[in-house]
Order: sequence, then C-alpha cells, then structure tokens
Amino acid sequence: MTKLTLGSHPYLLGFEQLERLLERNAKSGNEGYPPFNIEQTSENSYRITLAVAGFCDDDLEITVEDRQLVIRGRQADDTGDRVFLHRGIAGRQFQRSFVLADGVDVAGAAMENGLLHVDLERAAPETVVQKIKISTR
Repeated sequence: MTKLTLGSHPYLLGFEQLERLLERNAKSGNEGYPPFNIEQTSENSYRITLAVAGFCDDDLEITVEDRQLVIRGRQADDTGDRVFLHRGIAGRQFQRSFVLADGVDVAGAAMENGLLHVDLERAAPETVVQKIKISTR
C-alpha cells in the first residue's frame, strides 16, 4: 500500500514546497520559551508579540531566511559576583522561527514594556483572470 503525501496527491499539483515547509517547521523543535502571541491586526496585517523580559534591543536579532522569520535572543552573562538565592527569571538564549507565506513581509519591529512586537503585512493580491484559448486539431 502506497502512502500519499501532500506533494504526491493527484489533485494537489505544485504543492511540494508547502510540504517541505511543513516538514521544516515540524523539525524546528520550538519549545515554549519565550511565550508569544500572533494576532491579526487588519485584513492584511499581523503582529507577533514575544515576551522577552530582561532582553534589550542589542540582545535580539530578527532575520528573514528563505521565507522564514527567525528571532534570536542572546544575553551576555553579567552575573559577576552576584549570589542568587532564587533565580526564576529566564535569561537563556532562544530562537523562534515562523514560516512566512509568499507575499507576507516584515513591516517593522518594536520593543515595549518587555514585549517584542514584529509587524507583518501581506500585499493585496491582484486578481488575474487568464483566458485560455482552445485549439482544434
């Protein structure tokens, strides 16, 4: 018995890239840190908000690599001579990845009260109607 995958299904032509994106995202192994929200702010815009308390602008890096938004955080270890009786504030490095659809671009990013906001915009697609001529043989 042959197992049909998304890219090999006979009615889904040209979706091989979508299958590769789903596999890549499943392998990314995103754990629960830092927590984040994704909200739709308008019909064609979105906002990803990450809780990055303790991180400053210089500790964070945002890149887009092959239609994948990657947010990395790394803090310098400045504990020095401090002795912690309890350390509950996470200060570890992290990497969060989000796959972006074609036409979705990063509009900007801002820090506010320990939250990193990354704004995304989708360009409004043009409606294209293509008429195919039928030839006779």
